[in-house]
Amino acid sequence: MAFDINMIKGVYTKMAERVDKAREIVGKPLTLSEKILYSHLWDGNPTKAFVRGKDYVDFAPDRIACQDATAQMALLQFMQAGKDKVAVPTTVHCDHLIQAKQGAALDLKRANETSNEVFDFLASVSNKYGIGFWKPGAGIIHQVVLENYAFPGGMMIGTDSHTVNAGGLGMVAIGVGGADAVDVMAGMAWELKFPKLIGVKLTGKLNGWTSAKDVILKVAGILTVKGGTGAIVEYFGPGAKSMSCTGKGTICNMGAEIGATTSTFGYDASMERYLRATDRADVADAANKVKEYLTGDPEVYANPETYFDQVIELDLDTLKPHLNGPFTPDLATPVGELGAKAKANGWPIKVDWGLIGSCTNSSYEDLTRASSIAKQAVDKHIKAKADFGINPGSEQIRYTAERDGILKIFEDLDATIFTNACGPCIGQWDRSDVKGDEKNTIVHSFNRNFSKRADGNPNTHAFVGSPEMVAAIAISGRLDFDPMNDTLINEDGVEVKLDEPKGIELPPTGFAVEDAGYQEPMKDGSGVTVSVSPSSERLQLLEPFEPIGSKIQGAKLLIKAFGKCTTDHISMAGPWLRFRGHLDNISNNCLIGAVNAFNKQTNFVKNQLTGEYGGVPDVQRQYKAKGIKTIVVGDHNYGEGSSREHAAMEPRHLGVAAVIVKSFARIHETNLKKQGMLGLTFANETDYDLIQEDDTFNFIDLNAFAPDKQLTLEAVHADGSKDMIKLNHTYNDAQIAWYNEGSALNLIKKENVS
Repeated sequence: MAFDINMIKGVYTKMAERVDKAREIVGKPLTLSEKILYSHLWDGNPTKAFVRGKDYVDFAPDRIACQDATAQMALLQFMQAGKDKVAVPTTVHCDHLIQAKQGAALDLKRANETSNEVFDFLASVSNKYGIGFWKPGAGIIHQVVLENYAFPGGMMIGTDSHTVNAGGLGMVAIGVGGADAVDVMAGMAWELKFPKLIGVKLTGKLNGWTSAKDVILKVAGILTVKGGTGAIVEYFGPGAKSMSCTGKGTICNMGAEIGATTSTFGYDASMERYLRATDRADVADAANKVKEYLTGDPEVYANPETYFDQVIELDLDTLKPHLNGPFTPDLATPVGELGAKAKANGWPIKVDWGLIGSCTNSSYEDLTRASSIAKQAVDKHIKAKADFGINPGSEQIRYTAERDGILKIFEDLDATIFTNACGPCIGQWDRSDVKGDEKNTIVHSFNRNFSKRADGNPNTHAFVGSPEMVAAIAISGRLDFDPMNDTLINEDGVEVKLDEPKGIELPPTGFAVEDAGYQEPMKDGSGVTVSVSPSSERLQLLEPFEPIGSKIQGAKLLIKAFGKCTTDHISMAGPWLRFRGHLDNISNNCLIGAVNAFNKQTNFVKNQLTGEYGGVPDVQRQYKAKGIKTIVVGDHNYGEGSSREHAAMEPRHLGVAAVIVKSFARIHETNLKKQGMLGLTFANETDYDLIQEDDTFNFIDLNAFAPDKQLTLEAVHADGSKDMIKLNHTYNDAQIAWYNEGSALNLIKKENVS
């Protein structure tokens, strides 16, 4: 039986009335996305039509999911909110703090030894506040959510950008920062700008080497890393219905890489099959009673151009397998064309590692498709030329795959089976085969491939593909290998060709598991004591932020970031994950990966107090000690990538007052607002070029901060000349109140006291 079945039935009970009312008010047929949004309004039944991309709307999500790295800061904030229990079903999943090195058993043992303080903290907080806790080794958060909690037509938020994975089961599931999650945990509304809608019509059917992963790799190439910003991507058409539920999850998962608010599919037979296979027949039965409300109206899909802001059409019959990269997930190349492109760009052809898993591609079907290629290599006497690593998505998948002989196939090819955790996907990888900054190539089925992402090496060229394509490329050891047309020479000197992959959607004898890794919270956690040692290097109780104020004069430039500046650049993961619960310690990685526009170096900025250059956090701490406010300047899509609010909390903690950029990624902009900072954009993008290294800044009219009103920044240059720069913002009255109080959390605490 499903978790929280009464909550799910309650959502379905209200859905028909709310959707019918929304359709009446909007005056036209509705997309699935609109049905879910309008049926989850904080105020209940709809009373007005919202303007896409403009209106801020209060929603009531059904549940929350947190992974261990972000949960630490989210729960530290929630502990300040003055609540006895979370207001909506919430779970914590320990998947980020397990480093891939020697294999599942040893890696998990080491993680439990090195991070026991954090795991114990999360477990005790979960017990105290009624939060479901998934222990280390239980699985990757998004796969566990898909198997246990996701349900068609629901709305959830999660403190990880790939929360969107649950769209594979027909949800509107959105990645947020911890402060957003705290609002909902505390029983408050969750605010979101009503998204625009992008429709992707899928015709035909996947065949041969082409997989669901190739759909999103192609879409990423079309929309780029910012083309989905502020929009929900809704997939529909006969091609969508022909896909498996986990295949849909893969597509939705990587929608984060195009900046989309989320992605989703309408409820169909594959979702019903998946629900029943994962012991949730009760959810399937309930969904079937309202199934017409769990997909877009027929008129919408018949004439999508009328109802979506943008429409893309893909023919799955002709879609080719892709490998995207390096260094960005939207650089899409059909596999047969990659060799020439690699040679032209000087990308290393030799492939050193093939990595399969992560929250994107770690389902039973994914493993069977990849293992069908691995088995051919074993049977045809082909020895893999690259190293192999496998991360199963959950303990349920691992146990079932082991039972069915799937893992043994990989092991026969000398693959290392890592823990059911994120591992190399988020930089939790102790890679011993490459030292220093050696130029090399890896292929993986993950979702992101930013510089330094997997192993900390800026010269690792990472390419994203389907699990079966990763297997084939790793077996060949060459980036220019095209398994559809090329052959390999086996150990006997015989020329052989790999056959097309074959997968199994769901295990024929069902899923099985001995210990899924779930810990039910106590019904009454009031007696649970949560303790944090003052001397801990891993955890630190939070102190409320002081308001920045309406007078920012004499501010200095901390850094003008050049080019792509993701949350990985602002707050690296990898070895820094160990400090995610200690704001002061993790602030020592603040912006150390950002490229300084004036010298094109990382972590090397000018200190205007001394005239010398130093690391970004070091220089910023000196400004803070002198009471000098600073600003950060950035390029387009600033804050792309992870939902980690540390990328906002660190500069806030160190004394940065404003971040001024050409454009923001959605989650990061919200995180800055939540922490009581100024997140502003240049009204004229070319004004970015006016910012000089020795500038001092004065905000002229911040005392009149108001919605839809530009702010004016005076940039005073070293030679005494000045430029007046107009800045735009998207703050509404409530968000300005966060700024005035010092943070959204400060406002929550104030309201709880009153």
